[in-house]
Amino acid sequence: MVDKIWFRAAAVLIFVGVVGGCSTVGYYSQIVSGHMQIVVGKKPLDEVVSDDNTDNKTRRRLQLAVRARQFAVQELGLPDNDSYTSFYDTKRNYVTWNVVAAEEFSFNPKRWCFPVAGCVSYRGYYAEENAQKYADQLAHENYDVAVNGATAYSTLGWFADPLLNTMLNRSDPSIAALLFHEMAHQQLYVGNDSKFNESFAGFVEQQGLALWQQQQGSADQLAELENRRQRQVGFINLLKDTRADLQSLYDSGADKKSMRAKKAERYQQLLADYETLKTSWNGYRGYDAWFQRELNNARLVSVATYTDFIPAFEQLFAESGEDFSEFYVAAEALAKLPFDRRRESMQQLMDRAPASAGSR
Repeated sequence: MVDKIWFRAAAVLIFVGVVGGCSTVGYYSQIVSGHMQIVVGKKPLDEVVSDDNTDNKTRRRLQLAVRARQFAVQELGLPDNDSYTSFYDTKRNYVTWNVVAAEEFSFNPKRWCFPVAGCVSYRGYYAEENAQKYADQLAHENYDVAVNGATAYSTLGWFADPLLNTMLNRSDPSIAALLFHEMAHQQLYVGNDSKFNESFAGFVEQQGLALWQQQQGSADQLAELENRRQRQVGFINLLKDTRADLQSLYDSGADKKSMRAKKAERYQQLLADYETLKTSWNGYRGYDAWFQRELNNARLVSVATYTDFIPAFEQLFAESGEDFSEFYVAAEALAKLPFDRRRESMQQLMDRAPASAGSR
């Protein structure tokens, strides 16, 4: 099996070398070597759980992940394959770091194109210093840049993805939610449309977590889930308002010096608006870390990629009778449309969605 995987990885690397040149080979080499460390080093879950050297906290969270995976297959209709039946400890807090970039006066993300995955709005690295080095290069070219640590990623069924220690450093509901998200990528993925893919997985995560908590959670946990949703909606709406204001500024035709000053003012206003929003959260400070980093277009793009189309998928789910199998068929039909037609269809779904969409 490992030989087959190495052949597959080598084939991708050779292909990239033919079409992309030496610099591209260097980038893909770190992807292949980084992922192959995981492939070779992962261990069967049963072996890890039964190992006396596994601490009780890790053992309990792995057992939770097993239950969440079974739930995802049985209740959400997500793929039942060898993914998430093994474990790998990265010995760090993130498995990869993703670079996101947008022009100084634009929210259109810079895109990178790869074999299999197609064009996506981020570029991933297994070493933080390499991600930061590339981000610094883009910043020197006057891009707004963000470097985001990732706790998981999906190989879209090409490999049997393991559970990672980075996926376990969170609350029980968040472990289940992340698993639902990553498994959703194996259910449906369309090349060259990161916003569609991430919003689809985000909706499955959101809906799956709600069902999971109904079955697994106590009344207190269900109440906290609702509080979490409301806080997330407030956070996303705050960013949407900022983005809308800045988009109007960027479309105004003002000179760059003026736009640069007004852009900085609007991001300062976002910080003040966040402080006001927090007063309704009874002391919750979970988004503080997000606001402590530099605010720029790339930061807003990162959130938009994962959330903008969730209301459309909520509406599609409702129109599918809240039946996951019918929903997946309908989502796959959208995925098969040309990009512009798919965008039109997503907007039509959002136009039909109730005003409360995105807050459920």
